[in-house]
Amino acid sequence: MMIEQRPMSEVISDAINILASQIGTANTARFINYFSVGFGDYTEDRKEIFAKFTVDDIVTEIRAKKKPSKKKS
Repeated sequence: MMIEQRPMSEVISDAINILASQIGTANTARFINYFSVGFGDYTEDRKEIFAKFTVDDIVTEIRAKKKPSKKKS
């Protein structure tokens, strides 16, 4: 018996529609996000993004953001 192989885009579309009809749109999105890997090379991106910063620069910025803001009553 020969099974016709459908394009992967159709298989994915059908699978998403079946999931959405069974568990709802929001839970389908959560499920897909759970298994999504992402893209790119974070290690290389991180080196490029933080190349101009020292560890002290980063620590200073983190501490500045952690300081509680003074609320006026």
